[in-house]
Amino acid sequence: MIRKSIVLLLMASVCAAGNVKDQGMTGEEMMSDWRRMNRTKEETAEWFQDARFGMFIHFGLYSIPAGVWKGKKIEDFNRPPHVAEWIQYVAQIPREEYAKLAAEFNPVKYNADSIAKLAVDAGMKYIVITSKHHDGFAMYDSKVSKFDVMDASPFKRDIVAELYQACKKYGLGFGVYYSHNIDWADGGDCQYAEVKKSYDEQGKDLHYFGANLWDPSPNTFQEYLDNKAIPQVKELLNKFPGMKCMWYDMSRFMFPEQSYRFYKTTYDIQPQVIVTNRIGNDFGDYIITGDNLIPEDPAGIDRPWETVGTLNNSWGYKSYDHDWKSAEELIFWLVEIASKGGNYMLNIGPKGDGEVPPECVERLREIGKWMNVNGEAIYSSGRWIVNHEGPTIISMDGTDAREKVGFKNNFKPDDFWFTRKDNKVYAIALAYPEKTSLIKNLGKKTAGKIRHVRMLGIEGPVVWKQRNDGLEVSMPERRPCEYGYALEITL
Repeated sequence: MIRKSIVLLLMASVCAAGNVKDQGMTGEEMMSDWRRMNRTKEETAEWFQDARFGMFIHFGLYSIPAGVWKGKKIEDFNRPPHVAEWIQYVAQIPREEYAKLAAEFNPVKYNADSIAKLAVDAGMKYIVITSKHHDGFAMYDSKVSKFDVMDASPFKRDIVAELYQACKKYGLGFGVYYSHNIDWADGGDCQYAEVKKSYDEQGKDLHYFGANLWDPSPNTFQEYLDNKAIPQVKELLNKFPGMKCMWYDMSRFMFPEQSYRFYKTTYDIQPQVIVTNRIGNDFGDYIITGDNLIPEDPAGIDRPWETVGTLNNSWGYKSYDHDWKSAEELIFWLVEIASKGGNYMLNIGPKGDGEVPPECVERLREIGKWMNVNGEAIYSSGRWIVNHEGPTIISMDGTDAREKVGFKNNFKPDDFWFTRKDNKVYAIALAYPEKTSLIKNLGKKTAGKIRHVRMLGIEGPVVWKQRNDGLEVSMPERRPCEYGYALEITL
């Protein structure tokens, strides 16, 4: 995962014509074939949009240093980003030295069953785990590379396989994260030099962000693709049938034909799997809007979309980051995203010993209590004519922005977020008024005739009156949950 401000997607124009011809297809032919494959994934895309809430897991060798290298915090290296899983890049640790962490990796407290159960308790519907992050270390039993949890660590257990089985047990959708372009162990310079040459010829600048230029592996990038990345993707897809999504990341230096190759490889083995747009070059089935970023206006997003978020400010475990988001804030994220028609995938970063930080467990269970009451307003929902009314405007503009400005609870009783299913509109509030609420967008002129109103989690009728200027609802004495309430309005 990386900062929004330094995510730069390569333009298709950097692709040399010869590279496309080598694949026997033009750029338009590849895109036409992608459209054909994409159209067959409607069932999974519908499942994805119905699910709305999932768990992300960043777990790997970087969980051991936990943001500190030889006594220096990651921020002290003055090289972004300052998220724990980027420690090798930020501290420019040589490959051989970093690989020694594998001998220390023994996460005996890792419990896939408990993690899957935690996701269920939180109201989540799917889990995505890092099978191989940018450091190149595989968290499953890979036969392609010995730089994996079975061959290089004393743990000798397939972390991804155990989670896959736990997800099947609890009925959770399953997906894997795979860093296909960036591999600091075996990916050479991530073909940075070749791409930069193309940029130089066009008079454009290209930063080396993400590329291993301090200690690149001696092989070519093409050899990495042919001998590690593509074979590992095939391994994962054959090893874990029935997957829902393939979470490719960091396509920064990818040519179109390379992104297409990863997409086609995925499709040929598991055609139902939906693929993130971070595969690169517009070959994704769904959009990742940004790290800890909620789009201001989702109207221009033409595919299913997902915001990925952290519980503090790092994806991998960071021992000194105690800026944990409150349950109330996380519920706001979930509601705001759902009201705009998106999914929220919330990350946990287990410690080096495999323990899930207790702050993560506590927050997720609090969200679960809220979802037990109000989940009906989130799952399988879509956008209504407006997503929000009221005075509170909170901008979520990425990991850096959230870390700098923090979060202040300014929710008012006249703040409402809206979702919709068929002939029902859900009005979700995060503050509970003393006596009555007036929902302006549900007046006769705006919404048409209302037939029925009920409050989720409350037995018995709700007193309401539809006026020309809004829907007036009398509040029951008993509150349905700790954080606000949700109304189901039948039109």
